[in-house]
Amino acid sequence: MTSVISAQDKQQMVKKIVEEAEENSQLEQIAHELLDVVGPRLVGTPQMKNAHDWAVEKYKSWDISARNEEWGKWKGWERGITHVDLVTPRIQSLEARQLAWSPSTGEEGVTAEVMILPEAKDSLDFVEKLKSVKGKFVMISMSQPTGRPDDNWQEWATEDSFTKLKKDRDSLNDLWNTRIRNTGLDRRELPKALENAGAVGVITSNWSRGFGVNKVFSAYTEEVPTIDISLEDYGLLYRLAEYGDKPEIKVVAQSSDLGEMPTFNTIAEIKGSEKPEEYVILSAHFDSWDGATGATDNGTGTMVMMEAMRILKRIYPNPKRTILVGHWGSEEQGLNGSRAFVKDHPEIVENVQALFNQDNGTGRVVNISGNGFLHSYDYLGDWLYEVPEEITSHIDTNFPGTPGRGGSDYASFVAAGVPAFNLSSLSWDYWNYTWHTNRDTYDKIVFDDVRNNVILTAVLAYMASEDPERTSREKIKLPVSKRTGEQMTWPEARDAERAGMLEE
Repeated sequence: MTSVISAQDKQQMVKKIVEEAEENSQLEQIAHELLDVVGPRLVGTPQMKNAHDWAVEKYKSWDISARNEEWGKWKGWERGITHVDLVTPRIQSLEARQLAWSPSTGEEGVTAEVMILPEAKDSLDFVEKLKSVKGKFVMISMSQPTGRPDDNWQEWATEDSFTKLKKDRDSLNDLWNTRIRNTGLDRRELPKALENAGAVGVITSNWSRGFGVNKVFSAYTEEVPTIDISLEDYGLLYRLAEYGDKPEIKVVAQSSDLGEMPTFNTIAEIKGSEKPEEYVILSAHFDSWDGATGATDNGTGTMVMMEAMRILKRIYPNPKRTILVGHWGSEEQGLNGSRAFVKDHPEIVENVQALFNQDNGTGRVVNISGNGFLHSYDYLGDWLYEVPEEITSHIDTNFPGTPGRGGSDYASFVAAGVPAFNLSSLSWDYWNYTWHTNRDTYDKIVFDDVRNNVILTAVLAYMASEDPERTSREKIKLPVSKRTGEQMTWPEARDAERAGMLEE
C-alpha cells in the first residue's frame, strides 16, 4: 500500500535539505575537482574519460552506486600546447588557441607570413587567387572595428558616435560576407580549400561581443592547424597585413590524433524502496567545448545535480522511487548522450515520473515551462509549493507551455513523451561571456545562485519521488504554425550520432 506523507513531514524534509545545502555544501570542492583538476571535457578526449571516471568515484565516495555506460565512438584527439608569437615586424606573444580537433604543427612549429583571405570577383576568380595562399597563414574572419561591447558604447559614446559605429560595422560585415560568398565555399569548405592550395594554417577570430572573449569551436582542416586569435591580436595582424607590413608569426600547436575513442554517459542511482522501477531523473550534460574549462556550460549544471544527489542520499536515503542522475556525453554535438540513453533504455523511459535538467549557466533558476504536457501544472505546481519561497519567488512558470525541441538534453526525453523540464536560469551575460567561450572558467561561478538551484532540484526530486500519483503524459493539442500555416506536431525522438567524426 502506498504511503502518504504529511505536510509536517514534507516541511521537515525540506528543512533538512536546505540545512545540508547551506551548512555542509560541497559545491566549491566539486567545482575545484571538476574544473581545475579534470578541466575541459571535449568528447573523444582523454580528459572526457577522466571526467567520467572521476564522477563515478565521487559518487562512490558518497555511497551512491554509479557507472559509465558506453553508447558510441568518437574521433579521439588530445589538445597540447598552443603558443603563437608575432615575429615580424616586431616580437609579441599573441592570445591564441588551436580549435578542437586541429591538426598539429609538431614541437618545432611553423613560421610564415600572415595574409588576409584574398578578395575575388566570383568563385572562378577565387580559384585563381588561391595560388597566393601557398606557404602562408590565411585570416578568414572579419576584423572587428571595436573590441568594446555595445553596452559599453551605449553608456559612454555620444548617440551620433554609436550610430556611426553600428553603421560602419554593418557595412564592414556586408563587405566581408560578400568576400566569403564570392569564394563559392561554405565555412566548412573554405578552410579545406585553403589547406589544399598550400596554406600552412588558417586563422579565425570568432568574437563573442564582450571584452576579451571569443567563441571556440572546431577546426575543419585535416593537415594544417586552425588557430583562433583574440579580437585585439587578430586586429593587429589584420592591420599589419592590410598596410603591407608583411607580418610573420610562429605557431606551435601541438595535438594528438588518438583514432577511435569510446563515448560514455555517467549514470548514478539511489534505488527506490517502494517503486524502484519508477524513476525521477536529474539531468545535466557533462561534456564541454574546450576553449576554457566549461564552468557554466555545463559545469554548474553538473555540480547542481551531483550536490543534489549527495544531499538526497544523506537526508533521504530510501526514496519511494529510484532517483537517477544522468551526466550525458556529447550534448554539444547534438544531444548525443541523452538521445542514446532514451533509445537504449525504453524500460526506464516509459517509467519516468519526471526529469529535471539544468544547462544554461550559473544563475539562479528563473523560468520553468510545462513543455506542452497538459496537466503539468497539477503536479509541478504542487511540488514547487513545497520549495522555500525565497527560491520560488524568482521563478516564472509557463503552463502548459510548448514542447522544447532542442537546446539541451531535456528535449531528448520530451520527444519520447517524458515529462521533462528545463530549469532555466538567469543570464549573468551567459551568451556573450561564457557560452562556448575562452572565458568559461571557475571564477565566473556565482555559488549563491548555484546553491539556490541545488535546493530547488533536491526538493523537486524529493517531491516527485514521494508523490502518490504517477504524472500525466497527456500532451496539448499543438496549434497551426503562424510561420508555415501548417499543423505543428510533437517533436520526434532521434537516435544519437554513434560514430562521431569517424569515416564510415
